[in-house]
Amino acid sequence: MSTTSALRQGQGPNRQAQGPNPIDPSVDHALRLIVTGASTEATCTTDLAAGPWNFDTIPGYGPGSSMGDVIPTGAPRQGELPSSYREADEDELHERIRAAKATLGERVVVLGHFYQREEVVRHADHVGDSFQLAGFAKQHPDAEAIVFCGVHFMAETADLLSGEDQAVILPNLAAGCSMADMADIDQVEDCWEQLADVLGPLDEPDADGLVPVIPVTYMNSSAAIKGFVGRHGGIVCTSSNARTVLEWAFARGRRVLFFPDQHLGRNTAKAMGVPLAQMPMWNPRRPLGGSSADELQDSRVIL
Repeated sequence: MSTTSALRQGQGPNRQAQGPNPIDPSVDHALRLIVTGASTEATCTTDLAAGPWNFDTIPGYGPGSSMGDVIPTGAPRQGELPSSYREADEDELHERIRAAKATLGERVVVLGHFYQREEVVRHADHVGDSFQLAGFAKQHPDAEAIVFCGVHFMAETADLLSGEDQAVILPNLAAGCSMADMADIDQVEDCWEQLADVLGPLDEPDADGLVPVIPVTYMNSSAAIKGFVGRHGGIVCTSSNARTVLEWAFARGRRVLFFPDQHLGRNTAKAMGVPLAQMPMWNPRRPLGGSSADELQDSRVIL
């Protein structure tokens, strides 16, 4: 099996050295060649070739934090790594990781998301998207620790599916997802309460056995959001099964409250024949999300 095929199937890269200067096809390698003058290609900015320490100069907090954010009281704080790690060259870091994995053996499993740098992915036992990696976490019930090289919501999902005695470690607590941050649990709960004021008790089915609204969240959402959806009879979807999930939801409810990816919800529902006029946007900063009670009553998908 080729390396590309192995990666697509979520298996570890298991790369073998190809002489003293193995070919590195990664974007990082290409950028370094441009910066050093070894390549005549061009890039929009050479800053992209900088190492992670050039960006993460100040410890942050997560999820999805930036250096300009005010750190809330009690928020998880990303500690600063010892200088021995920050000052080590790439070869030394790779050797330390290989040695640590050899020592720990099956006690630890490393999961790497497709979006990660090649220098991270090469050490992953499994590579895949967020949903695949959560599944791989379940395949290692004897591992003491699961190192999730991804973002906050991904590690949360793996933590939900792993054993109670397993630790899920997110190397960078400030690694967040802007999509997941678009659905704030307080705003979603407020939306739910306002919908109940308009549509009546949301857990009571009508004469046809349909409840007023079914909540659906995209995979890229926090554990708090997934928990909310589960408590209210909803479901989590991925981009590949969104249509199937909406069909499931419409078989159980008059409407769907879809978040946080409005475009996935809108485009999928439109392809199923739902008119745009019946897909109002919910603005959490306005009463009833900016719609009238009649518009919400007539809606099929609330985005």
